[in-house]
Amino acid sequence: MCRLNPKVDFAFKKLFGSEENKDILIAFINSIIDENEQIKDIILKNPYNIADYRNGKMTILDIKAVDDKEVWYDIEMQISQQDFFDKRALYYWSKVYSSQIESGEYYEKLRKTISINILDFNYLKDKEFHNKFKIYNTRTLKEFSNIFEMHFIELNKFNKEYKELKTSLDRWIAFLSRAYELDKDSIPSELSEDEKVKKAIEKLDIMYLSKEEREVYENDLRALMDYKAQIKTAERNGIKEGEKNKEILVVKNLVDMGMDDDFIAKASGLDKYEIEEIKKLIDK
Repeated sequence: MCRLNPKVDFAFKKLFGSEENKDILIAFINSIIDENEQIKDIILKNPYNIADYRNGKMTILDIKAVDDKEVWYDIEMQISQQDFFDKRALYYWSKVYSSQIESGEYYEKLRKTISINILDFNYLKDKEFHNKFKIYNTRTLKEFSNIFEMHFIELNKFNKEYKELKTSLDRWIAFLSRAYELDKDSIPSELSEDEKVKKAIEKLDIMYLSKEEREVYENDLRALMDYKAQIKTAERNGIKEGEKNKEILVVKNLVDMGMDDDFIAKASGLDKYEIEEIKKLIDK
């Protein structure tokens, strides 16, 4: 099996957001966007760098990039379930969109911005694992502007067997969902027929982590495992009063375990302001 879990945001960022793996990122993006918009090259705006993570410059492990047609991308792997994720996604889309110009510059410089949100939990009501959103006139259904595009890929809704994989996106999602059962020396033929998916499996299987990187990865993995364990505990304890009670219980248990706010933020998906507000409730 692959030694690293690509759903852990740190591993995802290193695999897809490194300069030496740009061809993998390009192939992944091309599996998501329309056939008539396929890209050939890309410039990473925030390439993976452990020093940035160490210095606190990489608190959100998303991938920002611009393709050869000047289309901007913001790609994020989100493993911790969050309320109001649609608002969060729109907020980060707007940050990438608005960052393209400085105050006083012409709006015509603004380019199409595509947000790709990969979720390890169910959020949308739609049963399909991949949903794309654009801006349309509700009466005519004609597109108002092509400058906005947002994708949600919900991994838990993907349930195809290897023999059922038909598209490049199918193969990429199978890889992300089942890396734990893949080995570079025995890749299923349905995946190995795609050279870039095959390369991603091989890269992940042999990816070297320094001592510092290993510590970050294991902390992120532990945060994921603790978060899921706390959610199960909350469910077993019969919490019936909504998601806020789950969040309170998760934060309380992690505080009781002596975890700091940075760790709690990773484990819960909450920001530090939300954590502080919950801690105030706990102290009452």
